[in-house]
Amino acid sequence: QVQLEESGGGLVQTGGSLTLSCETSGRLFHVYAVAWYRQAPGNEREMVALIRRDDSINYADSVKGRFTISKDTAKNMVYLQMNSLKPDDTAVYYCAAMEFGQSGFNYWGQGTQVFVSS
Repeated sequence: QVQLEESGGGLVQTGGSLTLSCETSGRLFHVYAVAWYRQAPGNEREMVALIRRDDSINYADSVKGRFTISKDTAKNMVYLQMNSLKPDDTAVYYCAAMEFGQSGFNYWGQGTQVFVSS
């Protein structure tokens, strides 16, 4: 089992910044990748950024150049630095983990709300 807990959400004005944190615990040696997803009301959940064990990274086109995913392996933490925030970034942000040999993310946190005011 892998446990994930997000923190750092909140209310920010357009153009502002927030850093989300994902604390991971459990069977971490089985984890191949950790991703940040988000879901806005009425929308499907979408992947925002992903970081693999080898430190390779992918971003959604909508956040490239504004968001940065990083990890601190010693602290079992994954971060999402979000800059130049827009109202369209308003969503619940989830941290998710994929294990080796799996095709999808099978562990999820509870989510943290980000609200960007115009």
